[in-house]
Amino acid sequence: MVINKSPGTIQQQPTNGQSLKKTFPVTGMSCASCAVSTESILKAQEGVVNAEVNFANASVAVEFIPEIIGPDEMKTALQTVGYDLVIDESEDAQAQLENEQAASLKRLKRRTLLAALFSLPVVVIGMFFMDMPYANWVMWALSTPVVLVFGKQFFINAWNQLKHRNANMDTLVALSTGIAYLFSVFNTLFPAFWHSRGLDAHVYFEAAAVIIAFILLGKLLEERAKSSTSSAIKKLMGMSPKTVRIINDAGEETVIPAASVKVADIVVVKPGEKVPVDGEVATGSSYVDESMISGEPVPVEKQTGDPVFAGTVNQKGSFRFKAQKVGGETVLAQIIKMVQEAQGSKAPVQKLVDKIAGIFVPVVVGIAVLTFITWLLLGGENGLTHGLLAMIAVLVIACPCALGLATPTAIMVGVGKGAENGILIKDAESLEKAHRINAVVLDKTGTITEGKPEVTDIVWQNSLDDADRKRLASVLLAMESRSEHPLAEAVVRFLKTGGTPAANLTGFESLTGRGVEALDGMFTYLAGNQTLLQDKGIILQEHLKETAEKLQQQAKTVIWFAAGNTAVAIIAIEDQVKPTSEKAVAALQEMGIEVHMLTGDNFQTAEAVAKKAGIRHFRAGVMPAEKADFVKNLQSQGKVVAMAGDGINDAHALAQADVSIAMGRGTDIAMDVAKMTLISSDLLHIPKAIRLSRQTVRLIHQNLFWAFIYNLIGIPVAAGILYPVSGFLLNPMIAGAAMALSSVSVVSNSLRLKFKRLAG
Repeated sequence: MVINKSPGTIQQQPTNGQSLKKTFPVTGMSCASCAVSTESILKAQEGVVNAEVNFANASVAVEFIPEIIGPDEMKTALQTVGYDLVIDESEDAQAQLENEQAASLKRLKRRTLLAALFSLPVVVIGMFFMDMPYANWVMWALSTPVVLVFGKQFFINAWNQLKHRNANMDTLVALSTGIAYLFSVFNTLFPAFWHSRGLDAHVYFEAAAVIIAFILLGKLLEERAKSSTSSAIKKLMGMSPKTVRIINDAGEETVIPAASVKVADIVVVKPGEKVPVDGEVATGSSYVDESMISGEPVPVEKQTGDPVFAGTVNQKGSFRFKAQKVGGETVLAQIIKMVQEAQGSKAPVQKLVDKIAGIFVPVVVGIAVLTFITWLLLGGENGLTHGLLAMIAVLVIACPCALGLATPTAIMVGVGKGAENGILIKDAESLEKAHRINAVVLDKTGTITEGKPEVTDIVWQNSLDDADRKRLASVLLAMESRSEHPLAEAVVRFLKTGGTPAANLTGFESLTGRGVEALDGMFTYLAGNQTLLQDKGIILQEHLKETAEKLQQQAKTVIWFAAGNTAVAIIAIEDQVKPTSEKAVAALQEMGIEVHMLTGDNFQTAEAVAKKAGIRHFRAGVMPAEKADFVKNLQSQGKVVAMAGDGINDAHALAQADVSIAMGRGTDIAMDVAKMTLISSDLLHIPKAIRLSRQTVRLIHQNLFWAFIYNLIGIPVAAGILYPVSGFLLNPMIAGAAMALSSVSVVSNSLRLKFKRLAG
C-alpha cells in the first residue's frame, strides 16, 4: 500500500485487470453543476469504473483500470471543458497547489475589494443622482471594470461551458449581468430609440456592477468557510514533525528530514517533541500525550518495549525508539488517508441532489426566458422594463451552490470531528446510516472486556503428583503456544512465568471456536471448552466440574485440559470488564437502542459479564459463523444493526452488519472490514459515534431544506409573482446579495457541528 499527503492519494496497488482508486484535486469548478459535469465527463471515459466529485473540497475520487486509462487521459478529458485535474503526486506539487490556492484566494480578495469600491459610487449615482449631467456615462465608466475585468472569469467560464453544451452558475451570472450591462450601454448610446416611443431609456449599470460585487463577496466568504470544514485534516497533517533526530552508524545524533527515516532507525525524542514515526521504545521512559489518536487526554506511560505512534507528543522524559512503520504506513498516515477518503465520499442523499443540480441551470434559464416573455405580453407599458429586471433577478437569485454544498460540507465537518474524537469513519454512507441504528451487537472479549485475559487459577486432578503436573503443564504450554486465541496467550504467559518448558508435539489442530487438539507421540491431548471434551467423550471429574461452575459464576472463563480420555485440569481466566462499558451500555439504552452481547464463552461467564455491564440480551457459546446469522436475524426483524468487535472471528458479522465498528486495538482484518474504527477501544465512543451521525444527518436535512426552500421561494418572487398582489418586484441587486448569502449560510450552518458536544 502506498499512502502519502500528496494531491493524489493511492488506495491500493492494482494487479492485472484490477481497478485502482485515486483521489485528485480538481480546479476550475465554481458550483455544484460543475461537480456534476466533472463527474459525468470522467464516468464517460473508457476504463473509468466510477468517479465521485466532492464540490466542498474540490476533489474527485476515481476508480479506474490502469491498463485502459491513466491520469493523463482523464486530465485531458477535463481540460477540454474548462476544468483541470492535478495529477502530479510529488511533495513539490502539493506545495505548489497550496501556493496556487493561497494566491487564488488573494486574487479573489483583491477583485472583491475593487469591485465593491467601483460599485459603490455607481449605486449612489443610480439611486440619488440620476439627473446629474453625464450620469449614465459616469456609471458606464465605473461599471465596465467591474463587469469586464473583475467579473471576467464568469464570462470565460460560461463560454467554456457553452462550447461543450453545458451550463453552470457562471452561465447564470454571465447572462444576468451581461444582459443588464449591454441593455444599459445601448440605452446610453441610443436613448432616442426609446424617447421616440414615449418611453424612458433606463440603465441598469448599478445592478450589473453590484451583482458581480455581491457574488464575488459570497464566493470569498464561501471559500473561507469551506477551508474551515477541512481544518481537521490540516490539523492531522500538521502533527508530523518536519525533521528528526536519529542515531547514525557512528553512534552520534544527526538531524534528518522526517521523510528520510527508515525502518530500524533509532530515533531520539526529547521532552515537548512530537514522535515522527511509529515504533517501539528501545531505551528510556516518558509520558506521551496520545490524545490525537485516542481522544483520551491522560498521558500514557511509555517504557522499553512499549509502542509509540507518529504525531503523539512526548511530555516529560527523553527516550529512544526503533522505527517500525514510516511514511504512509504509520497510524497517523492511515488516519489521514481514511479521513480524506471519507470526506470525499458521497452520502446516498447526495445522489438525488446531484440529479437536481445537473438540470438546475437549464431549468432556471428556461424560467427566466418565460418570465421575460410573460412580462412583455402582460406587463403593459412597463412590461419590457419589468420583464428585463425580473429575468435578471431570476438568473441571479437561483443558487445551485447551496444545494451542492449542503451535504458535502456537513459530511466533511462530521468526519473531521469524528477523527478529532478518536472515531474514524470510512465513508459518508456509514456516517449517514448510523443515525438509524436501533440495535448494537457487541463481542465480549476485547470489546466489553479489556481483552487482556489473565490466568487466576489452575486446578489439577487430585490424583496427579508433582511430576505428572509438570509434564502435563509442558504439553499444555506447547499446545497453547501454537494457538492464536487470546485466551491461549494468557495461559502461555502464566506457564512461562512459572518456568515451565514446552514439550515437543508431533501433531496439532486448531478447532475453531472450541479449542485445540494435539498429539505427543500416540497420546491425544485436548484443551478447550467443556462442550469439546463432552463431544469427544472425555470423562469429567466431579470435583473439577463443581470448581468450574464456581469460577464461572465469578465471570471467569474456564479452559478444560484433557489427557487421553480423562480431564486432568481446569484453568480459570479472567478478563476484566472495561470501566466505561457499563456507562456506554446505559448510554445506548437511554438512546432507545437495544444492546446484545455475543460470545463463544460459556453461559455462566457470559451471564456474569452481561450483568456487570448492564446488558439485558446476550448469547453464549456462539460460533463465529453464528454471529453473522444472529446479525442477519435482527435485520430480518427490521432492525438497523451495528456490530462492534475486534477479532478475526468477528469479521463475518462485521461485514453482515448495517454499520460495522472495529475496536482500534484489534486485528487489521476487523479494521479493514469495519466502516468505523474506535481508536481508543473505549465503548463510550459508540454512543458518541451515533450522536455524531444524528447531528450530521440533522445538519444535512437542515441544509437541504433551506437550499430547496430558498430556490423554491426566491425564484418565483424574483419572477414577479408578488407584483399583482402587492406591487413588489425584487431588485436584482437584492437578488445578488441573497444568492451570495445562501451558500455562505449553508456552509456556516455545517460549521456549527464543530462546536457541538458528542458526550451525553
